[in-house]
Amino acid sequence: MEENEITGMLIGIFLEVHKELGPGLLESIYEEAICIELEERGISFVRQQGIVANYKNRKMGLGFRADIIVLGKVIVEIKSIEQVPPVHYKTLLSYLRMTKLKVGLLVNFNVLLIKDGIRRVVNGVSDLPKL
Repeated sequence: MEENEITGMLIGIFLEVHKELGPGLLESIYEEAICIELEERGISFVRQQGIVANYKNRKMGLGFRADIIVLGKVIVEIKSIEQVPPVHYKTLLSYLRMTKLKVGLLVNFNVLLIKDGIRRVVNGVSDLPKL
């Protein structure tokens, strides 16, 4: 599966999870539900994967934990907050750069309509909100 196919499938999963659970729960609940959906579809993923930070070709220790990485190609960053500050988009972009992955989805489940809570972030594309 290519990134576009993966993100399309993930958006379908987000719709299903949001429809079933609604807004306002803990991020960990949505993460678990997404993983259940991925397992049911036989889609490979890793959850809470630690990523080592590098600086000038030196490993510095754990830089962050990715909520979910799907098929080794797409990072899913999950939120359940009133409004996503622009810095969260930049943070996901940093994660993509550190992992050398191309695409990430930032999804906020604390919205009335899930389509309003999904943002695709692409490494190398500068259409992110200005800080």
